[in-house]
Amino acid sequence: MVDLMRLDRAASIDDLRRMARRRIPRFAFDLVDGGAESERNLRRNLEAFEEIQLTPRYMVDVSTIDTRAALFGQSFDMPFGMAPIGMLNAFWPDADLTLARLCKRRNIPYVASSAASTTLETLAEAADGNGWFQLYVSSDTAVTESLIARAEAADYRVMMVTADVPAAGKRDRDIRNQLAVPFRITPEVVAGLIAHPRWSLATLRHGKPNIANYADLLQSATSYAEVQKTLITPGFTWDSLRRLRDRWQGTLLVKGILHPEDAVQCADIGCDGIVVSNHGGRQVAFGPSTIEALPRIAAALEGRIAIILDSGIRRGADVLRAKAHGADFALSGRALAFGVGAGGAAGARRALEILELELVRALGQLGVASYAKVGPSELSSLA
Repeated sequence: MVDLMRLDRAASIDDLRRMARRRIPRFAFDLVDGGAESERNLRRNLEAFEEIQLTPRYMVDVSTIDTRAALFGQSFDMPFGMAPIGMLNAFWPDADLTLARLCKRRNIPYVASSAASTTLETLAEAADGNGWFQLYVSSDTAVTESLIARAEAADYRVMMVTADVPAAGKRDRDIRNQLAVPFRITPEVVAGLIAHPRWSLATLRHGKPNIANYADLLQSATSYAEVQKTLITPGFTWDSLRRLRDRWQGTLLVKGILHPEDAVQCADIGCDGIVVSNHGGRQVAFGPSTIEALPRIAAALEGRIAIILDSGIRRGADVLRAKAHGADFALSGRALAFGVGAGGAAGARRALEILELELVRALGQLGVASYAKVGPSELSSLA
């Protein structure tokens, strides 16, 4: 049983992270918590947000706060959604479905990763109209086409193409933990299972997590390196994106944009939006944080297409910082994942409650009654 009183005492996403860390074996916790190499980018994503000051204005009626955001013809109750995370059921059993259902109940987007532990069809049903599909373009065109066709059949209307993994990132934590897909039973894994019986029993009940959308590929592959080589492609180019634009009849987003010229190119090709993201610091060990890259991108696009910011959101005010710098919407993966890790469905609800409470209070303290009205004028001249 989850200690609901303990969850109620969680005041921040960081509190939930610490709770999750105690409940989850290190090899599984590091899978989500870790970043590339020295994890400089992971840390910088967080630090850069904290350095941005917003200027409160007073004597404004903020008795009613409107957190709604309109995007791609749909109105969401909050201006952020769940970012895609692969293999999340290895972090906490049934995490994928738990979060997809929560996003539907709270009317925010849920982005289903093509590397999820749950099939894209099952997640589409759970998200029920609020599901977006994130595509890793495979070096095998038949694999890519199969995923797109399945997404169409499952009635996804938004597809997010991940462009920032031409090569797999080097995650030092995963190397130290000897993490592999499918999981290997090592002495360290056994020790972790014994030390975390609640996680172990829950995983036993739900079954060993895997990459559900690639089940056939995993069965036939001789090594994870072979699987990885198929799942990503260094040959994904602008011409490839143009073909995807022609192929996909719904809303098309490109995730992983950090350069203004790349953002403009996406608009020129006819994409509906971009996701300013550095993969949460999980792939590239150098480069800017997303909030640092955002202003130049927003200036270059001049409102032509939607801008979504991902990577580093841990506070409700971070969503406002992103909006003030030119983003239309935000995604957060780890924040909600930490909630699931801390307490399953109840923990996920608590994570969302924390972000919503912080968002509402930040708008009130800022003197802006509606998220839609947040803009550059809220940025401090001292920042």
